[in-house]
Amino acid sequence: MSLRIRKIDGFTYPKSFLKTVELNLIDFDLWYLMNEAQVLQRMEGLQKRYPERQLIPFARRDDNDDLSCFEMGKGERVFIIHDFASEGYEQREEYKDFWQWLEAAVGEMIEYNKVELEGE
Repeated sequence: MSLRIRKIDGFTYPKSFLKTVELNLIDFDLWYLMNEAQVLQRMEGLQKRYPERQLIPFARRDDNDDLSCFEMGKGERVFIIHDFASEGYEQREEYKDFWQWLEAAVGEMIEYNKVELEGE
């Protein structure tokens, strides 16, 4: 499955993110990159819930309401947003760039599967 990336006015996706999409690395078990419709739907909701921020979600965690987002004007940093949290309490974590986020997502996948597969 190929992922379509919608251009967003005033925002340029980091090359690291685009390379990951080009390689079709989109599902990391707990985290997955969202498709265009999911991104647009979540972006609209985030704008309503957190009007002081211009968040651009790109990944969702399966087991909770966490979203990985870029933010307009914040460079390549990645913010983990706990969607539906009270405004001002939504941010759980921050990564310096997409590569650091990806490394953490893959690490979480490995740890999760070690536990799951060892239980079989």
